[in-house]
Formats: sequence, C-alpha cells, structure tokens
Amino acid sequence: MNRKRIGIIGSTGSIGKSTIEVLKNLKKNNFDVEVVFLSANTNITLLAEQVKELSPRCVYIENPGKANEFKNNYDFKNLKVITGFENLLELVRSDDYDMLLAAVVGFYGLAPIEEAIKSGKQIAVANKEPLVVAGKIINSLLKEFNSTLLPIDSEHSAILQCLSGEERNEINKIILTASGGPFRNKSIQEIENSSLEDALNHPNWSMGDKITIDSATMMNKGLEVIEAKWLFDIDVEKIDVIIHPQSIIHSMVEFTDGSIKAQLGIPDMKIPIQYAITYPERIASDYSRVDFTRYSNLTFEKPDLIKFECLRLAFDAIKGGGTYPVVLNASNEIAVELYLKGKIKFLQISKIIKFMLDKHNSIDDFEMEHIYEIDRNTRKEILEKQSWNL
Repeated sequence: MNRKRIGIIGSTGSIGKSTIEVLKNLKKNNFDVEVVFLSANTNITLLAEQVKELSPRCVYIENPGKANEFKNNYDFKNLKVITGFENLLELVRSDDYDMLLAAVVGFYGLAPIEEAIKSGKQIAVANKEPLVVAGKIINSLLKEFNSTLLPIDSEHSAILQCLSGEERNEINKIILTASGGPFRNKSIQEIENSSLEDALNHPNWSMGDKITIDSATMMNKGLEVIEAKWLFDIDVEKIDVIIHPQSIIHSMVEFTDGSIKAQLGIPDMKIPIQYAITYPERIASDYSRVDFTRYSNLTFEKPDLIKFECLRLAFDAIKGGGTYPVVLNASNEIAVELYLKGKIKFLQISKIIKFMLDKHNSIDDFEMEHIYEIDRNTRKEILEKQSWNL
C-alpha cells in the first residue's frame, strides 16, 4: 500500500477543492493519503467542512479575524489553529509531512515553496508565479536540498508526461496549448467594450477570478512559458504557444527526429493534480474520459500578439532576463486586481505592465531579497499612481 502525508496551502480555492476530490478517489483506490495541514484565507465555512472530512492536525487561516471566528465557532478535538505568515512558514518547515501541495494564487506562494524546498520536501505546485520570478534560484535550491518540484498545471503536467523515458537533449521544442480564453474570436474594439462578466466567462475551465482574467489576457500562457523554461531547463526560443480551443491536447513535445508526443484528456484539473501526488505511478480513477466521437475537429491557430499583448510582454520579459519577470508578475497581479475592482479597463492591464517593464532597470545577478524588494516597489508604485490613462 502506498502512503503519502501532505499539507495543502490554499485548500478552499478552486485547485484546493479539486485536490480534496482527488484525495477521495485515491483513498477509494487504496492509496493511503494523510492530510497533515490545510490553509485558507477567509472561507472558514468550507475549511470547517474540509476539517471534518480530512481530520488534519493543523489549519492555518491567513485572516486573523477569521482565525478567531473559526476558533469561536468550531471545536475540533486535537486541531491546532494558527495565523500569522511566519507561523505558516514554520508549519511548512515541519518534519511530519512529505509533500506540500501549493494551491495558492500568485507571488504569495514563493516563501512557503522556498521553505518547503529547504526542508527537502516534495512540492506539487499549482501557482506559476514562484518559478516565474525566481526560477533560477528555485532550481539551485532544489539541487542543494535534494527536493523535487512537480507541476499541477495541466500544460506542464502534460509536458512532464510526454518527457517520461525521453532524453532532454533530444527535445526540439515544447508546444504549450492555450484555449484562447473568452476573447479568442473578439476584435480589439469588442474586447475594449466588454464587461467583467465577459472576461470571467471562460469557455472550458472553471478557475478563480485572477487566473480566469489571466487566461482572457493570455498572460496565463505567458507565465506558463517562463515556468516551462525553468521546469524543463529549456531555452525560451524552444517554447512555442499555439491556440487549441477544444482544450483536449494539453501540450506537446517535438523531438529532434520530428516525432511529436502529446498528452490528451478532458479539461479537468483533477487529472494533473492526481498525477503530481502519485508521480511516477498512475492510480485508477473514475474521472470523465475523452469521447473522440464528440470531437470531429481538433483545431489550432497562432495567437494574435497584438490583441494579446500580455503574451508578447511575457516573452519579452524572459528574453530580457534578470528581474524583468519579477516586474512582469507584480505589475500583472496588481493590474488584474485593479481591473477586478472596476478601477481600470481590460486593455489597460497590458498597458500598465508595459509601462512598468519599460522603466525598470533590470538586475542580472540577483538574490531572493532583490525579488521581494522589486516586487514590493512595483506594486507600491502602481497603487500610488492616481490614474492610468495610457
């Protein structure tokens, strides 16, 4: 019987909830998983349900007020409830678990992932941003502390599966597929006049608001390009993006002999989540299967880098190297936040990112403290600006 002890940060988000479903399937198929800890921001009602179901030893609640509310409203025997970011990092450093499943969104996940690596843990990572801003440093730490990092993103999971049994020096290129999001067939003018509801109406995937907007701008794919560079140690010139609206082929690898391997499946995050948890094994599941008779056409097209400027900016940032990806990510996170709050228009997201990249003096030889400083200063500058009429 297999056994794995895991801690989940971001258990109440969309990836976290899918992970809980995966754990049910694994237990049903005699893969013994113990959940040691969970973390959430404010959704203590769902967190309480997860505690009842999984019986973790500890929960971390980011919001102090919600942490107090949780303690007052729920009385779980032998459950430790903590708050305060330093306590989360201490929890991640603990010795009584094997895998950290990082299901949080954005830059927030960098510090916990760094601490998990230094503790020699296996990490299943859903958020791209830590590798985007600190890929070189993270790869160095993985080697130093004999840790491993496994992707949960469907695209990177697909590449990992395609590379199984292959030599890395035989890769000709990696092909990341993208759905094209809700604005694939829209003109720039139509996008300019679109509503927030339009931008959040993803055709294939059910995700949190931030990732859904990233998909609409195609920044999500840009971040995945940078992530793929570091995950698979490949030059960015060997990474292509192609739009595949049906989201059945999750990504492909072309080899030096001209052969191409692709990983296919329905758009369901439970499949890559489970693969990361059980890697390199495969455990049976009753998840839905692809019925190819329903897909008479699998189509492909080039992304429009004028309409989807964020994707072009991501390529520019990683080709520029240094700390440009740090500015790219911080600018994007704040711009998306401003858009979701109705403070800027959709097309201003890319304009803000470009503005911040253009004025940035990149550092080539940087440490982790430079990343935190640049991230902090970039966010501060954007938020302090009175208007963004770009």
